[in-house]
Amino acid sequence: MLSIDPTSISERENYKFLIGSIIPRPIAFVTTLSEEGVLNGAPFSYFNIVSSNPPMISLSIQRTEGRQKDTARNIASLKEFVVHIVDEQNVEKINKTAASLPPNHSEIELAGLTSIESVKVSVPGVKEAKVRLECVLEQSLELGGVNSPGCDFIIGRVVQYHIEDDIYSKGRIDPRGLAAVSRLAGANYAKIGDLFEIERPK
Repeated sequence: MLSIDPTSISERENYKFLIGSIIPRPIAFVTTLSEEGVLNGAPFSYFNIVSSNPPMISLSIQRTEGRQKDTARNIASLKEFVVHIVDEQNVEKINKTAASLPPNHSEIELAGLTSIESVKVSVPGVKEAKVRLECVLEQSLELGGVNSPGCDFIIGRVVQYHIEDDIYSKGRIDPRGLAAVSRLAGANYAKIGDLFEIERPK
């Protein structure tokens, strides 16, 4: 078995080891508003649940040479955002939003997605998602160094859920109906595979 000190290899090699090992990863499609009112959208696979009481999620948004991405900058400014679950029906359009665009261009328009008004935040969501979570900023941390942070770690508190009727029944979301896709390494994605149950010990 290989045994490697992460400080002895490059950032790119660390990235490859992490995204190749920690799989599958859920994908958050995040919409934010710039100070100029441009609706920004970007996918992130460094994403997960933090807490259910209160309901909170996390995003880790990597910086490029110390520069914040539009999403992190917009969240820091407005303190609101919307998270969408990426599924088999919208993944191709969402993938288009990963293109590098200037801050004054909307990825939503580029991908042909449909904006939809939110209930409790000023940031619109997109209609094509079966699940979307309106969030307010709970906490933001700059991680990876005092002088040159490597990422912005965002914790958002969910203030409104939107769930498509067809996939919701008796307090549960049908995983097959949601058909969420997950991120692997490189250009690879995964669908929901075989489901199985294991009883939790008492």
